[in-house]
Amino acid sequence: MDLHARRADSFGAQAEAYAEHRPDYPVAAIRWALEPLGKTEQLDVLDLAAGTGKLTAGLVAEGHRVTAVEPNEQMLSELVRRVHGVRALPGHAEHIPVPDQTLDAVFVGTAFHWFDQEKALPEIARVLRPGGVLAALWIDTVPDVEWMAELENVSRSSVEDRREDPTGIITHPSFGPPEHATFPHVHRRESPEALVATTNTYSRMIVIDDEERAAINEKMLAFLRERPETSNGPFDVPLRSEVYRMVRVSE
Repeated sequence: MDLHARRADSFGAQAEAYAEHRPDYPVAAIRWALEPLGKTEQLDVLDLAAGTGKLTAGLVAEGHRVTAVEPNEQMLSELVRRVHGVRALPGHAEHIPVPDQTLDAVFVGTAFHWFDQEKALPEIARVLRPGGVLAALWIDTVPDVEWMAELENVSRSSVEDRREDPTGIITHPSFGPPEHATFPHVHRRESPEALVATTNTYSRMIVIDDEERAAINEKMLAFLRERPETSNGPFDVPLRSEVYRMVRVSE
């Protein structure tokens, strides 16, 4: 198994920690993604590569009928345990276990970069109704916050984090051109240890050996305990949500 595949399949071992320590998604981002549908009533929505349900929970809270599809059994089990009122199914972006044209929207939360787009986009188009929306969301740190930029350097592992550029979504005749928006967000962390726990749920940390991970964790903790922004009590980690949406065109 190559490194990309190992990283894509690495999260199951950290399913509980992922659910506990990863941030959610801003409601404003979810609502913007759905704007092309021109309606706010209950929609049929798929959370694809749903993980432990971070985005699923936000879609449910907005009152939509949600189906969650996730390939990793441990992640899907955690989703079922934490998010109620959804249909949860095992499956991949390249083979979605949903009938043709039954969905108003397909959401992908911080996972689109793992897909084989040439196979996934036709599958997503298949399950969407004409006029439906594909929305790819990412949660990122804010690069111009000094202490966050320094933490990124401190936490570098031997596995370089070279996620594909989100703007690399390929064109497909079933979809109109992508639109993009950015939404501010924050992630409340109770302590330096909690932020280190979040970092340890990234694939670049999961796939390294225990000795390297322990050394990086020690460096991160020392840094966070010295910074005035993070040394005392709860603090907010500044984030942003990058959202790309594309509308399913009629054929």
